[in-house]
Amino acid sequence: MSSTAPLLTSRNVAVIGAGATGLVAARELRREGHRVVVFERGDEVGGTWVYTPEVESDPIGLNPKRSIVHSSLYDSLRTNLPRESMGFRDYPFKKREEKGRDSRRFPGHREVLMYLQDFAARFEIDELVRFGTEVVFAGLDKGGKWRVTSASRNTDPVDEIYDAVIVCNGHYVKPRLPHIPGINMWPGKQLHSHNYRRPEPYQDKVVVLIGNSSSAVDISRDIATVAKEVHIAAWSLEEDKLGKMHGHENMWLHSMVDSVHEDGTVVFKDGNAVAADFIIHCTGYSYEFPFLETNGEVTVDDNRVGPLYKHVFPPALAPWLSFVGLPWKQIVPFPQFELQSKWIAAVLSNRIALPSKEEMLEDVEAFYSSLEASGTPKRYTHNMALLQWEYNDWIADKFGFPYHEEWRKQMYLATGKNRALRPDSYRDEWEDDDLVQQAEQDFANYLI
Repeated sequence: MSSTAPLLTSRNVAVIGAGATGLVAARELRREGHRVVVFERGDEVGGTWVYTPEVESDPIGLNPKRSIVHSSLYDSLRTNLPRESMGFRDYPFKKREEKGRDSRRFPGHREVLMYLQDFAARFEIDELVRFGTEVVFAGLDKGGKWRVTSASRNTDPVDEIYDAVIVCNGHYVKPRLPHIPGINMWPGKQLHSHNYRRPEPYQDKVVVLIGNSSSAVDISRDIATVAKEVHIAAWSLEEDKLGKMHGHENMWLHSMVDSVHEDGTVVFKDGNAVAADFIIHCTGYSYEFPFLETNGEVTVDDNRVGPLYKHVFPPALAPWLSFVGLPWKQIVPFPQFELQSKWIAAVLSNRIALPSKEEMLEDVEAFYSSLEASGTPKRYTHNMALLQWEYNDWIADKFGFPYHEEWRKQMYLATGKNRALRPDSYRDEWEDDDLVQQAEQDFANYLI
């Protein structure tokens, strides 16, 4: 008997969000022959890359009735990855010399937005997007279909039925805050990095930043240009790194904050204390899907979205519900979004089959057990970092997609080493021009 190719099926798919994840998901879905609607509550594509000077009415993000601002960009933000490694595979993030463009290897945020706008125009994705339209409900309807309720400004909500829903709403909106003894009585000002934009409000002030990831590193240096003192409280720092920061007259590294007090004092676990005017929480974000109703099949528990097979498919609802872009922590995001989207699109058309629900659940449980055995906290379930290459290769190998180019991985590793060596200048000094040449040779294969 000869094997026959699967009968490919075109689905009606709702994509929630028109940031980088939603744009590449829409492209891959349409390439696979699906019919796509992208819902975007903003007025343009780009998601978190759309900068606004506006901040939320509650600067630490605790008030559920606060005015929500989607973007977490600060004015001075430049990418912490080189542009060559960031782009989608067949639409490279090439430098453009024309007026109004930022041709630096580590460009500012506006250049990333313009790249995403170019991508959307090149693949005619804008015509699929309903701008100014927020999804207020997405849940199972009769016959396994999905009911999506959306609301545009000054109009009544609209109900529509889709075969599948892909969640691409990002995860840089709902701030995570640490528990700090005494914080309710502390008299200074607080904000989450989500609401940081410019350094001017910190002129001649004493500022404590909590956290030591990319945003904390950038913001601390931005503020240090105007502040009297900047104190960075970080988890798991080696003792020999504590104290005044090399090359900075007004910056100090401390262990984590132990407590704060009514007289304005901030006490660190290393025993040092400062009288501070501001605390800025650079402590990350929580996943939030207020529109999604899965009857308990998908939950967010201590920042674990689950159960999800390979961070994408909930076994009980696959393939009709999926998520793109959940992994975090220094990943190369756009190419990973592209791989996940190719996978979802091919599964929905029947070109690729998923394992059974039982097999997917077994895989998820084995993954959770491995995290527990290694002492990894639940909230780090989607923390990928160096695991991203193994993850990307698994998807590519399993389903016959192109592997990521070796130069992309090597460039990521070289940038990490350079960042550690030159934390203040790595965006302008580097030693991997050979990898840049390899990238540009690859880019010549794509007409953009």
